[in-house]
Amino acid sequence: MKKAPDPVDRHVGHRVRVRRLLVGVSQEKLGDALGVTFQQIQKYEKGTNRISASRLRQIADMLGVPVSFFYEGAPRQDGTRSDAAAEPGAETAAHDVFWTSQDLQLVRAFQRIGDNQLRRRIISLVEAIGTGSATPSAGPDAQA
Repeated sequence: MKKAPDPVDRHVGHRVRVRRLLVGVSQEKLGDALGVTFQQIQKYEKGTNRISASRLRQIADMLGVPVSFFYEGAPRQDGTRSDAAAEPGAETAAHDVFWTSQDLQLVRAFQRIGDNQLRRRIISLVEAIGTGSATPSAGPDAQA
């Protein structure tokens, strides 16, 4: 009988995948840089193969994040998440972020917006839609 991947290994692998996709690096490119095959990268991302400490450091350096990034929101032995005490609702927020390609697409598009005021207005709109009050307050430049 095959053993299921450890939840922490799955979490770390998922965070590797999220960051890799966010910065636009393919599995092949990451594998080449690490000296492994893209199939090995797939196994890391699924959590079926554990990532050694030195390899995780290499991945972090390549993807431009600290090693701690991969552990944010990781499950603990008691079933809670490592950052659950940080702020209310963080346990689901950290875990649910970037689960789909649409999430990544939205983040990439948002990062390309240079106007900070526009970014704040978009955040307000999305928050209003998320809470069900999809009619954000109309400002002086609102269009009918």
